[in-house]
Amino acid sequence: MGRRSRILRLPAIIGLAVTMLFYQIYDYCRKGTKRFACTIFILCCFMVGNSFSFPVFQEEKGFVSDSEKENAVAAVAASDITLADEQKVTYEELEMLEDEDVLDGYEDAELHGMESVDKYLLDEILNAEEAEAAEATQGEPEEAEAKGEEKEAVFDESDWKLVLINKQHPIPDDYTVTLGPIKTIKGTMQCDERIIDELLSMMQAASEDGVNLAICSPYRDFAWQEVLFNRKIKAYMNKGMSYMEAYKISSQAVTVPGASEHQLGLAIDIVSDVYINLDEGFAETDAGIWLEEHCAEYGFVLRYPKGKEHITSIEFEPWHFRYVGKEAAQVIMEENLCLEEFWEKYL
Repeated sequence: MGRRSRILRLPAIIGLAVTMLFYQIYDYCRKGTKRFACTIFILCCFMVGNSFSFPVFQEEKGFVSDSEKENAVAAVAASDITLADEQKVTYEELEMLEDEDVLDGYEDAELHGMESVDKYLLDEILNAEEAEAAEATQGEPEEAEAKGEEKEAVFDESDWKLVLINKQHPIPDDYTVTLGPIKTIKGTMQCDERIIDELLSMMQAASEDGVNLAICSPYRDFAWQEVLFNRKIKAYMNKGMSYMEAYKISSQAVTVPGASEHQLGLAIDIVSDVYINLDEGFAETDAGIWLEEHCAEYGFVLRYPKGKEHITSIEFEPWHFRYVGKEAAQVIMEENLCLEEFWEKYL
């Protein structure tokens, strides 16, 4: 055709090119049957395995059509049923819930055998077992302090006092807690037996300075931490939050189960006899000020200081103190570090 007429030459070339293109595609598909079959199979598996594609594989009866939705809305409007107004929850206006707030009102077996949140004053401890407590507050802590002054502090990441527990570093499965009891008038509280002497010594020193400290929420096991965390989520959801929103704000106030220092027995919530609320106002009390100034002398540190929330992922808690040993405590408090920063700098 191209030889007979120059006018037909261009259409002939285009026609030949198109024909060759379709032939190549046909030949490629004919020889790649297995390849395409595998690709289609993988694509189907991908769609089935992703939640956004589930409706494609569901039966039609599982869906609600637009007309059915309109009929349902009209039926509700014609009835006496009233729908709650949708509310936008903002973190700035939200009131933080205390532990007691989410525990009140439950009468079930979930808390059976668990220690309730209570306050333990030094006088109650001494009255229950005065001889043992008095011996614990004398002698050995001072001797340990004298020994500590003789040698230079060396920090080791395997030291039980310095174990780092947070959301990124949960409690190891093989971690064992050596609990020791402290008898009080109300009952028995527990924490790591290796910190009891220092804890009582600190409380005794505060009492001599006119500050009556009170211990609350010492050791918590996994079950108790789980109950506290789940009920706080539920309480926030009742205020209009979604589950993810409630989980996010709850994890800022209550550590996720399995990542709480209370489960180590090394963390103690401390308030006073005149201020028992676990809130930021405790930092302005005589007890809060005394603890921040003197806690390092007994091996304790303010675990979640103000301004370190972006590192600890926990809001400012002036009542939460963690035992790390005297040497590390002096460094942490003097340099205004949190435990995560101490690890990064010294371990």
